Amino acid sequence: MTIEKQTYRSGPYKSLYAQGVKSGNVLYIAGQVGVDPSGKPGGDIIEQTRLAYQNIQHVLEQFSASASDIVDETWFVTDMKDCMKNSDAVFGMRAEFFGQQPDVAQTLVEVGALVMPQLQIEIKCIAHLN
Repeated sequence: MTIEKQTYRSGPYKSLYAQGVKSGNVLYIAGQVGVDPSGKPGGDIIEQTRLAYQNIQHVLEQFSASASDIVDETWFVTDMKDCMKNSDAVFGMRAEFFGQQPDVAQTLVEVGALVMPQLQIEIKCIAHLN
C-alpha cells in the first residue's frame, strides 16, 4: 500500500529530507532551526526563535496553510536554563506567531546538541489542514 504524500524540499540539504510532508489533511513540518535564508545562524536563542518561526511560516505557505492550522509543536533546546532565562522573549516570539492564547499543544525538550554547534533551538510542528 502506497501512502499519497506531497512534499516540499528546499535549502542545501533538500536531497536529504523534506521540510514539509502533507499526507491527507495532516502537514508534518520538519524541525526548523534559527538560520536565515543563507544558512547563517542567529546570534542568540531569541533571534534563533524568530528565524525558526519565519522558516516554519515559509513551509506553511508552500501548502497554503497558516499558523492557525498548527495543532502541535515541539521545541528542542540545547540549554533549558538559557531558554527559561529568556522565556519572556522566546515565548513572546511564540505569541507573535500564534497569538496570545494559542490552541497548540507544546512540548519543550532539552537536547545535547543540534545539527550545528551554534544552534540553540529547533521547532517541529504538525498542522491539520482542511
